[in-house]
Amino acid sequence: MDATYNLNGGFKPTIKRFADLSGPDFFPTPRWATHALIDNERFEGEIWESACGDGSMSRVLETTGRRVTSSDLYDRGYGEAGIDFLVASQKTDNIVTNPPYNAAEGFVRAGVEKARNKFALLLRLAFLEGANRANTIFSQCPPSRVWVFSERITFYPVGVEPKGSGTTAYAWFVWDKDAPNRTELNWFKPGYKARFS
Repeated sequence: MDATYNLNGGFKPTIKRFADLSGPDFFPTPRWATHALIDNERFEGEIWESACGDGSMSRVLETTGRRVTSSDLYDRGYGEAGIDFLVASQKTDNIVTNPPYNAAEGFVRAGVEKARNKFALLLRLAFLEGANRANTIFSQCPPSRVWVFSERITFYPVGVEPKGSGTTAYAWFVWDKDAPNRTELNWFKPGYKARFS
């Protein structure tokens, strides 16, 4: 854990993710971040949340009225544990998840293959950068839409009261099998954090 995370009895927003004791890179997704996606993207058919953690995102996805399947490599008390998305053989209509930071590129490759309709990943906006991704992911299968957050998302470990604002910009990257082969850049309107926090 970052030794500077708790300073003078107060928690600061995360600048760098770290591994928790029950598995790497677990930071529940704030409800409002998932609401922003489902307000702007329509999903037909079932949705697989393939890194469901404690179910924070799955519970919001269930409000769409679609069947939601939840799984995770680690047992965090929600969904089916022990499912490695990167090697799983199942396919589904849609996949929506916040992947472990260190496995984002693998999740893109696996998600594009396993989703029949749409595949959405919550990633750092900086994921758009990088020569390697430009030559592989973005030249071979660019996202259909990138939804940039106007409000910053702050990720906190379980049990820590959310306060303050993060320093990292995030976006939803959406691969849509029915969309033209180009990338559209969009911005979420401000207000989701106040409405759904």
